[in-house]
Amino acid sequence: MQISGQREYELLEKIGFTRVAGSAEELKAAEILKEECGKIGFPAVIEDFKIEDAEIETATLEIVEPFHQEIPVTGFKCAQNTLDEGLTADFLYVENAEEANLTDAAGKIVLVNGFLRLPAYRKLMKAGVAAIITMEGQLRDKLSETDLSTRTLRSTLRAFGSVPMVNMRVLDAIEMVRKGATKAKLTLKNTVVERISHNVVCTVPGTEKPEEIVSFGAHYDSVPFSKGVYDNGAGSVIIMEMLRYFKENPPLRTVKFMWYGAEEIGLEGSKAYVRDHKDELSKHLFMINVDVGGPVLGYETLAVTGEESLKNYAEYLMKIIGHPVEVKQSIYSSDSIPYADNGIPAVNFSRNGTYGAAYIHNRFDTMSFLSADMLAKTSVGVLELGKSVINAKVFPIERKLPQNIIDDVDKYLYKKELAEAEEEKKAEEAK
Repeated sequence: MQISGQREYELLEKIGFTRVAGSAEELKAAEILKEECGKIGFPAVIEDFKIEDAEIETATLEIVEPFHQEIPVTGFKCAQNTLDEGLTADFLYVENAEEANLTDAAGKIVLVNGFLRLPAYRKLMKAGVAAIITMEGQLRDKLSETDLSTRTLRSTLRAFGSVPMVNMRVLDAIEMVRKGATKAKLTLKNTVVERISHNVVCTVPGTEKPEEIVSFGAHYDSVPFSKGVYDNGAGSVIIMEMLRYFKENPPLRTVKFMWYGAEEIGLEGSKAYVRDHKDELSKHLFMINVDVGGPVLGYETLAVTGEESLKNYAEYLMKIIGHPVEVKQSIYSSDSIPYADNGIPAVNFSRNGTYGAAYIHNRFDTMSFLSADMLAKTSVGVLELGKSVINAKVFPIERKLPQNIIDDVDKYLYKKELAEAEEEKKAEEAK
């Protein structure tokens, strides 16, 4: 079978609409992918799983001293609510939340740079801040062309405590700090709700070693405001093309094709799959993930979450077939992580857009900078690596991870910090 970038491109157009985790649009995309599997000749199933979400009723921010100004914000889902009258407190800009920034932060509404990750959040909780404001965007943004994200305070962070949180634009943050804001009023009211997300699963049984499993994976959900064709409709259509190949060329080993929902809110789809299929994981030898692809101007990458020997194997194979790709041994922030956390080696193929020629996690992630030819280009590498191991007489990849990769996975999942939080919680309960 000849890989068809045009066929991939046409399917990408079909799922090129905003499809946020747990939404009706995400389910619509899942149904399209399931139907496509059926047309190829293999029935797919849609597996439901629960995700945490929230509905924001109120999110406001006012500067009350030494001037008065209302600032547009969005609330953090799942963050602690304020009282109905809101929270009024002194304001402090704490930059990157270094210890020296936080010596006088207790009881204050604080503004922190950029996207808030666990290490900085943990410091803010220890400092006793009353509320947190994050910021996003660039000074050159045009308000008419940008959207303000509604972020979520994930359970990983809430393990260390919760306070009211809102998100604002850098454009407003610079004015607030420049003008010397000293006191603010923040209100947040949100209700946590449970939603249903979906994984699409299609299985091609092996002809000689059906008890051994290799899987292809890609997430198909998007962030709000985004059509999500680069991230990651592209990966979704690439693995659909792999399904077509193995329909025409039956594999020696069983091959699973998985389209994961809710990746954008914390890899929830792949986490749900490995959690709900524990009995299958011992048979799962290798996982091939594809996340982002298709930009006209860009470059190929291959992250190998496994032994150095696997990295060398992938690198040699890509050279043999003349596929220009940067291969490195590393983890990749996508659905290969839960597999690696269960001891299953994985790789992640991607085609990254060169700076200024691709957009991610915003309204500009559209078909405008993608092409059929570049979807096909990535597909060649994915297929050659996939069929070489799936059809190997002796499986060439050891089912183990080196310690450096294990450490990186544990760090990514904040296992040490979460264990410390659990110990602190038990100590508090024992008092």
